[in-house]
Amino acid sequence: MLKIYQKYIISNFLIKFFYVSIIFFGLTIILGILEEISFFKNLEAHMLYPYFLTILNAPITLFEIFPFIFLLTSQFLFYDLFKKNELNLFKTNGLSNFKIIQILFILSIVVGVFTVSVYYNAASILKFHYTSIKNEFSNDNKYLAMVTESGLWIKDEINNTTLIVKSKHIKGNFLSKTIVNEFNSDFELLRTIQSEKVDIEKNIWSIYNPIITKNNLSKKIEGILTIETNFNQKIINKLFSNISTLNLFELFSLKKDYEKLGYSSDEILSHLLKLFSLPIFYALLTVLSAIIMFNFKKDKSLLFHVILGILMSVVIYYINFIFNSLGNNGKIPIYMSIFFPILFISLISIIGLVRINEK
Repeated sequence: MLKIYQKYIISNFLIKFFYVSIIFFGLTIILGILEEISFFKNLEAHMLYPYFLTILNAPITLFEIFPFIFLLTSQFLFYDLFKKNELNLFKTNGLSNFKIIQILFILSIVVGVFTVSVYYNAASILKFHYTSIKNEFSNDNKYLAMVTESGLWIKDEINNTTLIVKSKHIKGNFLSKTIVNEFNSDFELLRTIQSEKVDIEKNIWSIYNPIITKNNLSKKIEGILTIETNFNQKIINKLFSNISTLNLFELFSLKKDYEKLGYSSDEILSHLLKLFSLPIFYALLTVLSAIIMFNFKKDKSLLFHVILGILMSVVIYYINFIFNSLGNNGKIPIYMSIFFPILFISLISIIGLVRINEK
């Protein structure tokens, strides 16, 4: 059973978290509308499309700035407690600084678990619909790539022909066990090309020792056949690695498909680890924010605390960004890229907790 002071701290934190989230959601909507209007200004589309797409994309954008929201929520909470002199009242009744932070730490983890398990899954679904609709108005709808249990599938339209490509494996810039079906503008099959090795480093693919089937007649060519496409290795990676549109279950499924295909699943693993570490990350940011507020108290303005919080969040963001980039590029182990920043923040938090608990 929660005690009165616990209920009071929890309710105040949640209320402020809600208000801060609403403010940032509003800002996200405004900036999103401006971006979408810019995208549609030269396209023939209904005038409501920019607003509709903004609403679909805003939740996942808000999810990306949740760390900053947790940090600011903690700051506003403690500023309010200091302003009303309620912290002194808590101390008079035997409630230590450490106990207050402990409540907020656990609460932040609970809220964090909810944001990852429920909010993120819902936001990723909306992001998927956003991407699907947006692609209808961009050139990307002419060439698509996806990974399934059977391998890599590619659709490409170039020079009045459509290419449907299926490849069993991909490693680096090479496809293996590949079938290319080429259709004319009426979607009539022109020819089928089979090969054990295809170099996709450039937009001009090099197909090694292909077997070409045309009008039910097959012929093997010793050497290299080249075909022009809209794809190269980098474009393929970009098109089918939009993992922000996938919920947790789809991410696990895609990871298995990548591994069966022989494609590196490091990016998905990194994304999953990042998601699972977020509740702890949110809680640590809440603790760091509380430590700042305990150290500076009333002798500084709210603006000072907010600026300090912003600077701290920027530093933490770049630490995360640098380590994530190193992990995704294979410079350091993925687990290290995700958990080292958390361990670093934990160390700072522990030092800060020792100091404020002595006050």
